Amino acid sequence: MTGSHPTRSRLTATLRPAAFGADPSGERMERIRRSPNFANGVFVNPVGARTVPSGSMLKFASTYFRKEERVRRAPAGTVPVHPTTVADLATPPASGLRLTWMGHSSVLAEIDGRRVLFDPVWGQRCSPFSMVGPKRLHPVPVPLRELAPVDAVVISHDHYDHLDMPTIRALVRSHAMFVVPLGVGAHLERWGVPAERMTELDWHESTEVAGLTLTATPARHFCGRGLRNTQHTLWASWVVAGSGRRIYHSGDTGYFSGFAEIGAAYGPFDATMIQIGAYSDYWPDIHMTPEEGVRAHLDLQGGDPARGIMLPIHWGTFNLAPHPWEEPAEGTVAAGKEAGATVTVPRPGQPFEPERGLPLEPWWRAIAARPVTEVPAAAEGAAEPAAPAGPSGAGAPGATGKRPGATGGADPAMPIPQS
Repeated sequence: MTGSHPTRSRLTATLRPAAFGADPSGERMERIRRSPNFANGVFVNPVGARTVPSGSMLKFASTYFRKEERVRRAPAGTVPVHPTTVADLATPPASGLRLTWMGHSSVLAEIDGRRVLFDPVWGQRCSPFSMVGPKRLHPVPVPLRELAPVDAVVISHDHYDHLDMPTIRALVRSHAMFVVPLGVGAHLERWGVPAERMTELDWHESTEVAGLTLTATPARHFCGRGLRNTQHTLWASWVVAGSGRRIYHSGDTGYFSGFAEIGAAYGPFDATMIQIGAYSDYWPDIHMTPEEGVRAHLDLQGGDPARGIMLPIHWGTFNLAPHPWEEPAEGTVAAGKEAGATVTVPRPGQPFEPERGLPLEPWWRAIAARPVTEVPAAAEGAAEPAAPAGPSGAGAPGATGKRPGATGGADPAMPIPQS
């Protein structure tokens, strides 16, 4: 007699819920084994990286659960989400490039007449479970159904704050192509994405979608969704090139020399979207501080701070590390100013065209648990992108920057209980 045992099937479903995704197998796994970035049964980083928290967890616990520290890890008031409307996004950008940061690492990039959605997470928690895990600190700026069609959905890696099952299932109903790193397609297939609408890439491989060239580039991070971490799905940063514009999305990454190599091969960029939040001394190799993020931006631009703009991402939406909520934005603005780089920190959902002016209002200060009193000169002024803007932000990054407020933490890929 054939068929699965009902009790065993229920147990499997309990231990491996759909949100965990699926492990690569068959031809997908064979392709992974052929990758030059796969060795000894796992994907490997371009340079060495510790992917588990270092230091004493007892020390972490005493810091993480201290009341005064917990208060500072969330905004003290309501995050001023921009009231994005269908009309805001219906008219194509006059300059050919418009970016809308939706919160955390989710960005809608409209480039040369096409629309690319990076790391879309519309769920209320970045967790496989509906009742536990980091919860949103602000609502999504625009409902997914009102976003209008996108040409490509690009995923950087399979952690819950970048790959959200409910969001992917909703996007299956669109006509978008899904472009992901090697192995991530196994998750998408389990959630209903047709194979013909999916492309999996290794580092330095490219695909064409609607006239855009999408290239997976190296990052220094790791992967995993289930209770065990097999390192069988790749992580990546992304280059998107149109006929007249080039943009870069870092995904999650620690700082490494590869940024300069990516810039030399694929840059310079009109805009970079760089991870600058959820850092800690407990995981220094897999997430960047604001200073390191600005340094990465400069590397990607060939060392020229006058090239392109930097949009900080991976902050403000979920509580994933022990630093104060506003610190990533404040630190990036400061580091950018000192380096002479152009940094812009829009409100969630605020569309802007880099060539037509930048949002520069330091909106986060008014709702910080301990308000910032020093105002960098470049950050003073209106938020409306009405005229060309100069550089903003300060702190020239060195080879090793001090991690402001970083006092320890937990694995950023794992859900942290929220108050």
